[in-house]
Parts: sequence; structure tokens; C-alpha cells
Amino acid sequence: MTHRQPSRRTAVPDTPGTTGWLDPEPFLRGVAWLDRGRPVRADPADTMRLPWDTGRRADLPIGVRLEFTAPDPAAVEIRYRAEAPGPAPDAMRNLAHVFALWDRSGLLGEVWADPAAGGVVRIPLPAGPGPFTVHPPEACSPRVLALRGIGGPLSPAPPAPRWVVHGDSITEGWWSTRPAHGWPAVAGRALGWDTVNLGYAGAGRGELATAEQLARLPADVLTLAFGTNCWACVPHSPPLLYETTRAFLDLVRQGHPRTPLLLLSPVLRPDAEDTPNRLGATLGDLRAAMERAVRDRIAAGDAHLALLPGRDLLQPGHLADGLHPDDEGHRVLGLAVATSLRRAGFDAA
Repeated sequence: MTHRQPSRRTAVPDTPGTTGWLDPEPFLRGVAWLDRGRPVRADPADTMRLPWDTGRRADLPIGVRLEFTAPDPAAVEIRYRAEAPGPAPDAMRNLAHVFALWDRSGLLGEVWADPAAGGVVRIPLPAGPGPFTVHPPEACSPRVLALRGIGGPLSPAPPAPRWVVHGDSITEGWWSTRPAHGWPAVAGRALGWDTVNLGYAGAGRGELATAEQLARLPADVLTLAFGTNCWACVPHSPPLLYETTRAFLDLVRQGHPRTPLLLLSPVLRPDAEDTPNRLGATLGDLRAAMERAVRDRIAAGDAHLALLPGRDLLQPGHLADGLHPDDEGHRVLGLAVATSLRRAGFDAA
């Protein structure tokens, strides 16, 4: 992975061939649902059954990005409006207000924008057609209104397998310093997939309404990564989490009977591993219950289901706050998930 120093609004003069403003929708990736043109991460027709914390996080366009090819343009301009629903939580305040340009080989550059209600940002492009990906700053909940090529036309990037990932704040990418550094983005980039991030900070507790929404959502591959918040946020016992996991999988399978599905059990949380919650369960107990539910389903004949035990994927030094991975932890976790998906044969799905 290559990294270059950010640039601040590098000036690129208009050149012949500059296009008019384009509708962003064909260029958007990572979109689960649209609500009157705005990307959201829960079904807008089915929000009343969701817990309040899930619904609030679903309003943030986590993982939504622009992907395009550009054989000739010297730059891309993006017109956007910030729609942040309120002050960003601590774990998102460390996100720089930058628009980051990537390709599959790594970071190509960053353009810093002033935190504002909206504006236009211009991002220089290197030579070559791409495809390129632009990750907007997520903390301000930006809505892309239009884009255009400076010096030549843009085209939407070719479609890629659609990978839907559901989890909690770790999946949402907390404590990564850039949207592109969260583990689902890392894994999706390694696999060349269109990652749809349905991580809900503070939630992701096996809510069955979410499972029904996942069942209705188009997906080529699915990954579930919940369970950590079942230790303290809403305490579960091992039998309760076992049955919750079974029910969640049953509901998802009603819409995706043969879709490849990987379940990632909770990653390391040192303060919870051997500490009983209010129902007497340690995180180790809960993890074992989730993993047993998956293994039982595989043994019963679900040939399109795989398990990645999470306990040993990260070390304490990978955790920024004792719970959420730092950038290196997200990188390690993302590559571990990508490797597990390949070993299960899901990368050919």
C-alpha cells in the first residue's frame, strides 16, 4: 500500500473537454438504500422496528464513495452538502476533513477541505484511466450532489461483486483515521468488491429486524460481525446469544438461501474476555456460543456458511482504546477477513 502526503486544494486550471455536472448516482458505490436520493444504511420503509441507536447510525453514509474511470481528465470536481445529524462522536472527530483518492494499489492523494455546510472540491488525477475511488469525509455526513471531469469525461467504474457487511462500531470503522482504513474497506479493496458497510456503532446486537432487512437486500456475499455489544450494551447470556445467532441466520437465509456468508465472531476485548456481564457471561462465553451456533448450522448442511473465529486475530497493541482497532488493527483484521473469504472459495462467488 502506497501513501502520499495530503495536498490542500491543489489548483488545476480548467482545460478543454471539461464536462458538465453529472448525476452522482451511477458513480456511487457502497449504497444499501436510497431515501429520496440520499444514501442511507437501513431500509427507509422499515425504520420503525429498529432500535433508536441503529436508526441514528444508519443515517450516516459510512462506506459510501465514488468510483469512476477517467482516461483524460486532469481532475475531478465534486459538489457536496454536509448533512451531519449532530456533533460527531469522539471516535469520528479524529477523522480529517479530507477527500481521499485511491485505486486498488493504495492511496494516491488527499485534498483537504474546510469544514463547511457544503462546497466544491477539486481533486487532481494521475495519468491513466483508473478506476479511481474517492472517499469523502464521513464525520460531516456529506451528500454528493454532482461531479464532473476537468479536461475530459468521467465514466462510472465497472460493477463489482456486492459484499454486504453487518456489524457494530468496529465494522463501522471507529478509530480508523480515514474511511478507507476501516477493515471492511481494506478487505473489499483487497478482493476488488463493492463493500456495503452496515456497521452500526453501539448496536449490532443481533436485531432480528436488521436480519429481515438483510434478507431483502441484494448481495453476492454477506459477512456478519456482531456480538461484542451483547456483552455489556444489552447483556446476553450464552443460551440467548446462541438462539439469537440461529434466528438471525435463519431470517437472512430466507432471502439468501445460497449466498456465501461468513460470520466473524467478536474480536479481542481484554476487559471483557474473562469478566462476567450482568447475566454472568464473559465475552469468551458469548463468543463460544455464537461459534457453536454457526458450526451447528454448517453441520446441518449449510454449505455456503463459513466461520472466522475472532479471538486471536488482533493483539492488545492493535486496539486504540482497548476495544476498537487502530489503523494497523483494521488493516490486519481486513486482510484476515479477505483471506478467510478466499479460503472458503467465496471470492469466486
